[in-house]
Formats: sequence, C-alpha cells, structure tokens
Amino acid sequence: MMFFIRGCISLFGLLLLWQVFVSLFQLPPYILPSPWSVFKIGVLRADLILTEAIPTVIETLLGLTIGLLLGALAALTLAFFHPLRLWLLPILVASQAIPTFAIAPLLVLWLGFGMASKIATTVIMLFFPITSAFLDGLRRTDPGWLDLAKTMNAKKWRLFWHIRIPAALPYLASGIRVATVVAPVGAIIGEWVGSSRGLGFLMLNANARMQIDLLFAALFTLIIFSLILYFTVDKLLHYMIPWQKEA
Repeated sequence: MMFFIRGCISLFGLLLLWQVFVSLFQLPPYILPSPWSVFKIGVLRADLILTEAIPTVIETLLGLTIGLLLGALAALTLAFFHPLRLWLLPILVASQAIPTFAIAPLLVLWLGFGMASKIATTVIMLFFPITSAFLDGLRRTDPGWLDLAKTMNAKKWRLFWHIRIPAALPYLASGIRVATVVAPVGAIIGEWVGSSRGLGFLMLNANARMQIDLLFAALFTLIIFSLILYFTVDKLLHYMIPWQKEA
C-alpha cells in the first residue's frame, strides 16, 4: 500500500513539474502539451486509444510467452549439452549486436503487416535476456547439492529436474522481469516499422498530424499497461517461486 502511495506522490510531482515547465516557457501544444491537455484528449479519444491498444497487448503477451518458452528451452539445451554450448553460445551473444530496427523491416517483409511480425520482433528482443539469465542460474548451482546427489547415484537428468532447475528459477525470474518491461517496446518497434493497427501505429499517425497530445495519451496508456504487466508478473513469480529469498 505504501509503495502505491509513494508512486502516486512521485507521479503527481512529475506532472506538476511538467505543468510548470510548459507554463514557464509558454510552449505551444504541438511542441509539448500540458498534462491537462493530454488527460482531456485521453478521455475524449478513449475509445480509439483502447481499440488500438488491443493489438499491442496481444502482441506483447504472445511475444512474452513465446520468448519465455524458447529462451528457457535454449538455456536448458545449452546447460545440458556442454559441447553444444561451446559452439552456440558465441553465436547467441554475437546475435545481440544486430539492432532490432535492422531486423524488424525484414520480419515485416517475411511475415507481413499482421501480428506475426510484431510477435517475432518481441520474441527476438526477449530471447537473449531470458536465455542468459536462466543459463547463468543453471551454471551456478551450489556444488554441495550436486555432490550430495551424485553420492546417491542420481542421474544427470534427475540432477537437472530436482536440483539445478529449481535452484535456477530465481535467476529465470529476474530474466522474466526484464523481459516483461522490454516486451511492450518490442511490440511498438514492430508497429513502427510496418503496421496498420496498434499503439505504435497510433503514435506515428498522431506525430505526423502534429497531434502531440494524442501521442502522449497513447504513450501513457502503454506505460500503464507496462506497469500492470510488470507487477502482475512479479506477484505471480513470488507465488510460484516461494523459496526465492529477498533482503
């Protein structure tokens, strides 16, 4: 409860500074609208904003789910098969040097203007953080636990299932939290490159028409969705991984 109150106070302070900045420098609305203007257009065009938000939400959730599954599977594969990790891990790291904006147009060309290209963009952005975090956890299992299991003649797959994976889940949770924040950005990037729906498409159109208040309203809608998604996932992770310690 106190966290929510502090967040509201911080938000109110930022909005107040925003309003003071606009009033002090007398900025025109097409440069920087006031918070009140953004709120008014958000209420007046709520139907449009919510309609355009639906594709973005679907792309984000599907991209996050697929990215989580593929990233976790890749981490398990690399950890279980050590020779494979020696060959594939450098390629995985090198792939992150390619900017997402450079790949997104190709995905639109290959997969079309529908949701598939946006989901693929999101998955590409989430794959490495999830894989890296989970793989790091799988490689940092307490040696004492492994030695104890080996003295009991535990097989390799049993070590993974009963010891290494549960011990690595807190690391995976950290990767998922990062991915949850990045996922909406991936969907928006895909919509900016090529789309006819979504909050990213709405932002581009509003910017082209100098409707900066509508652009900010769509941006705040994206921020609210990102916050809801993050704290929902965070609560679920605390519930699903009760042995994860906090200071």
